[in-house]
Amino acid sequence: YMGKIQNQINNKMNQNTEHTQLDKFTAIDYSDAFPENVTLAEYIWIDGTGQNLRSKTRVYNEKIEKLEQLDWWTYDGSSTRQAVTHDSEIYLKPVMMCRDPLRRRNHILVLCEGYLSDKTTPAVGNFRPICNKIMEEAKEHKPWFGLEQEYFLLERTGTTGWWPLQWPRGAFPSPQGRYYCSAGPGNAFGRLITEIHLRACLAAGIKIAGLNAEVAPSQWEFQIGITEGIECGDHHWIARYLLSRIGEDYGVDISYEPKPIAGDWNGSGCHSNFSTEATRQENGLDVILNEYMPKMEASHLEHLTVYGEDNNKRLTGKHETSSMEKFSFGEGSRAASVRIPVFTLEKKSGYFEDRRPASNIDPYLVSAMLVDTCCLNGKYRQEILDQYKKFTEVKAKFQ
Repeated sequence: YMGKIQNQINNKMNQNTEHTQLDKFTAIDYSDAFPENVTLAEYIWIDGTGQNLRSKTRVYNEKIEKLEQLDWWTYDGSSTRQAVTHDSEIYLKPVMMCRDPLRRRNHILVLCEGYLSDKTTPAVGNFRPICNKIMEEAKEHKPWFGLEQEYFLLERTGTTGWWPLQWPRGAFPSPQGRYYCSAGPGNAFGRLITEIHLRACLAAGIKIAGLNAEVAPSQWEFQIGITEGIECGDHHWIARYLLSRIGEDYGVDISYEPKPIAGDWNGSGCHSNFSTEATRQENGLDVILNEYMPKMEASHLEHLTVYGEDNNKRLTGKHETSSMEKFSFGEGSRAASVRIPVFTLEKKSGYFEDRRPASNIDPYLVSAMLVDTCCLNGKYRQEILDQYKKFTEVKAKFQ
């Protein structure tokens, strides 16, 4: 049996074309080694950075079909910037599961919330509970989201150095203008990774809506949506996890920095499309313009507080961004804080796009702020900001 597996590994490593790798990215078949009642559950959580994901595997000697079958687990929080050594236990509470497209068969990915030893206090970086509270209170509004996640693909240039994939080492490719939604080896760098990721998300049951090459070379985007309520953050984090795992197989790092390359290169955002039942109904555009936009303007700075670290490097008023200092909205404008899409204008109902969030946002925070501002009149805004301030203070201690 092990000889059979080794032959599969050798064959996979010898496949040199991108097309063949795409077809066979999970083609090593270990099924003979697994009884029908064995499930590998990959527990996934957000670490103390608020941006990175960690995971570990638990073997269940049963077929897991519902969340209630999964146990709480623990991990060493002192190794994830979430605890000190003498009080390091962090609990993992399973909150969402889906198919594991990498291991396949019965195996699952399990998204978890982290809690301190009392099992009630969220661990550093866990903003899902407050997001879920807001979504539950506002569920009658039926909030829908579509998040556009931009990112750069990076390759190692030394022991610790990274540089955009297929860029000249220590130099720059041709200027922007030829790369957005492009095709061809001189324009689109790293498509294989994105195609595998798309298929993996679909196989997992993640609500991925599409992908495209972005304005800068080696910059890409995937879209998650339409999601409703807490689904927004849950599906987005699993999609990020899968992208990191696939990049790992190819020695490619995923960068969500808002401005990874200084100069005349686009930064990366996570444009957040948002609608409610009221905006989707007839004349919903009036709700957007006359109700939601004034609320968004009044809370502009508070939103920016949780819209991503180093976002000031990106929101400069250049490279398809707005200024941080002043809130604005515009019809079809990619230079405004909020864009009112042409489809919404034509139908006089639909959604709007908040273009301010950076690529490294926590989708729980952004979706919570949008719903709280537009649907709950800022009821939980200060609580969100207080939790985020505490998070940044604790995070600084562990750096």
